[in-house]
Amino acid sequence: MTLAEKLDTLPTRPGVYLFKGREGEILYVGKARVLRDRVRSYFQGSRPVEVHKSGMVEEIADLDLVVTDTEMEALALENNLIKRHKPPYNVRLRDDKNHPYLKLTLAEEYPRLYIVRRPAEDGNAYGGPYIPASLGRKTSGLVRKLFGVRSCKEALNGRRPRPCLQYQIKRCSGPCAFAGLAGAYAEQVEDVKMFLSGKDAELLTRLRGRMAARAEREDFEVAAVLRDSIAAVERTLAKQHIVQDEFVDQDVWGLAREADVAEVVVLFIRGGKLVGRRAFQQKDQELPDVTVIAEHLQQYYATGTLIPDEVVVGVELEDAELLGDWLSSVRGKRVRIVEPRRGIRARLVELADRNAQASAASRHGRDADADALLDKVARRLALPRPPRRIECFDIAHIQGSETVAAMVTFVDGVPARNLYRKFKVRTVDNNDFAAMYEVLTRRFKRAGGTGESGDAGDDAWAPPDLLVIDGGKGQLGMAVAALTDLGVQLGGEGGLEVIGLAKERELDAGSAPDRIYRRTVKDSIPLRPNSPELYVLARIRDEAHRFANTFHRDRRSKATLRSELDAIPGIGTTRRQRLLKQFGSVRAIRQASVDDLARAPGMNRKAAEQIADYFARQAAGEAGDAGDALDEAIDDLTDASAQGAGAATGEPLDGAIDGDATYADPGPTDADDDAPAEPVA
Repeated sequence: MTLAEKLDTLPTRPGVYLFKGREGEILYVGKARVLRDRVRSYFQGSRPVEVHKSGMVEEIADLDLVVTDTEMEALALENNLIKRHKPPYNVRLRDDKNHPYLKLTLAEEYPRLYIVRRPAEDGNAYGGPYIPASLGRKTSGLVRKLFGVRSCKEALNGRRPRPCLQYQIKRCSGPCAFAGLAGAYAEQVEDVKMFLSGKDAELLTRLRGRMAARAEREDFEVAAVLRDSIAAVERTLAKQHIVQDEFVDQDVWGLAREADVAEVVVLFIRGGKLVGRRAFQQKDQELPDVTVIAEHLQQYYATGTLIPDEVVVGVELEDAELLGDWLSSVRGKRVRIVEPRRGIRARLVELADRNAQASAASRHGRDADADALLDKVARRLALPRPPRRIECFDIAHIQGSETVAAMVTFVDGVPARNLYRKFKVRTVDNNDFAAMYEVLTRRFKRAGGTGESGDAGDDAWAPPDLLVIDGGKGQLGMAVAALTDLGVQLGGEGGLEVIGLAKERELDAGSAPDRIYRRTVKDSIPLRPNSPELYVLARIRDEAHRFANTFHRDRRSKATLRSELDAIPGIGTTRRQRLLKQFGSVRAIRQASVDDLARAPGMNRKAAEQIADYFARQAAGEAGDAGDALDEAIDDLTDASAQGAGAATGEPLDGAIDGDATYADPGPTDADDDAPAEPVA
């Protein structure tokens, strides 16, 4: 069916439409209350086409439809399709990571506090988001230090003989080891709830009252702890900015435009306090402000982030009511979409817009600095163009054990951690050159589909502009060999450039600086200390080294920290953990009966018998080894006695072969000295 025929048969139901190009690629995904009216509006010659749609309409060659029962279903489906297909004419959240929140598990008898990335409406208490992520970790440590709420998954079954290190450093009250803490722990949990929900005045009043009560009872040690907690909370509150008197949770969205670049900022206001912000940038974006804000709202809250009471925007959204209903259904509580024209909320939107302008100016300055830096690298290495994407590889092992490799990627001089990759070296052990050949072969087979594992459409495996090898001329030669064998074009206008980067070394005459090795140059090129090209290349080299060593340490730790239970057939990770949790140690498991093992969680009779048989065979083997050792000791004693008797009589030693008899010197021995003297005739 042609595109014109599809336009004539469009349904009048709600749904999602997908515009496709000549190659079948998806250009745009949209939703509609009435599919026929919305889709036909793109192709009506009687009305002028909006500027931002004109280029897309010229490329449309086909159309797909998905009919839904409701507009809300269409909105949710649109979000999923945009995330899956990444159409070029849709707004895309490039920074789609979830920032951390603090979760307090209120459903448990002794609630825990820990960091999560996806909050949910599950009856638990949440605080955040914390931006940057380090702020979340610091806040978690502060809350546990102030209030002593646990963070572990320890089973509170009364079997732990003593508390863990967190109790010793005063970051947990130790409910795993001490009984009778329910009342005091409930007070601590209530304090944490107030802290996370922003009820700071109530929290301080509560803490001061408890401090005074403890002081009256002359419990000065606890009163001093409460005094320190009050001071710490007051210091924390001094860093927060109060932006309005209403104690309501809000996300305020702002926008700044510069040509075809849109900078979107969301301010997080919790309980009337500005606690953080987050910025997004959209390049090559000609969509109107209303569409940019609306699509950002949809995609941002579809990632599972915490939805506040109010979402405040500075534009009139076309589907504001629908968006509000969808957010309310996701949150489980009513959510308001507010479009203020005056008052405190309008001033908050202005604040968000100013933050967007500042973020755009800061990002523009960073981009200009990065361009200048990469231009200097290109000139120094005689590259045909600035290396926008740089990859570096490093090998890590200890005497050939657990050999691994790491690939780190910098885009525009900045680490792109979502493009980092780790490799387990499969074919070699203690050979850095062969390991480099293997890893580069595996990586570049995925770059351009040169093998059955090619993933040419994946950004993670797109070929770089510059490949950096951590090492000297030998590692560089092996990298060139691997790329040549794969048919990768090296050098030239459209080819890949590869260099080796050797670290600074100490010589008798002084230290030799970092050096670059190139394919086409015989001698190494020294890099001046503190030069911009050294800054970029050494930074990516050190990052690759760190990433490879971290992966190697993780692998080595897993290889050495193995339980004795891993050797038993049918006992995997889950069963091993449950057994250790049930019995407490491998020794207790070894001593348990088959019936006790079978009654353990996740176990059955067959697995219990396998464990019992394994330890029984092990015990029999140990007993056999002990018996063999005893027999050998007895034989040694017998041999020693025989040798002593032979020495006293001049008889051949036991074991001597006839004809080659060896006679002992009948001189004085310890045995002769200890023997009773014979009577004199």
